[in-house]
Amino acid sequence: RRTHFLLPGGIGNGHTPWRISPRSVSQESCPSVKNILLLDSEGKRVAVKYFSDDWPTNASKLAYEKSVFTKTLKTNARTEAEITLFDGYIVVYKFVHDLHFFVTAGDDENELILASVLHGFSDSVGLLLRGDVEKRTALENLDLILLCIDEIVDGGIILETDANTIAGKVATNAVDGSVPFSEQTISQALATAREHLARSLLK
Repeated sequence: RRTHFLLPGGIGNGHTPWRISPRSVSQESCPSVKNILLLDSEGKRVAVKYFSDDWPTNASKLAYEKSVFTKTLKTNARTEAEITLFDGYIVVYKFVHDLHFFVTAGDDENELILASVLHGFSDSVGLLLRGDVEKRTALENLDLILLCIDEIVDGGIILETDANTIAGKVATNAVDGSVPFSEQTISQALATAREHLARSLLK
């Protein structure tokens, strides 16, 4: 059984960022996600991370990705995030050009928090790619995208959903050399870091 519907209230515009302090609450009480997926327009992997043993093998992960891509392909998730329920999971998703963003969680998780995770991911990727959100640019800056996921979720626990904060942290990691990046990726991150600093000064 599957249903899909738009998230209420235009979550895609002006959504409220959500964050936690990992030390403030127990893991059992924290909202969590089971995976974050970035697929291309054919359902192939661009960047994926799993935080659950629900898909124990690479084959089961690929099968899930194919399933969720196929079941959402014909929906209109370009202007607003949408949510679908199938196979016992909540999936929030959005399409940007030839990239498909997905966040999967258990069916007891808060849908609005999951929407914040989705938009934190897609919007921070947009900032880091300077608006050029397409497969080619994403693959050229794959390290930045994987770091985005790391800033948003740790072991399945949601840490941060504000796109500016996520992009700023990722850019800082790239610029200070704490993570090895290609010269092109560092150049991209430098530009993002400068923009993030400018926004901070204007607040």
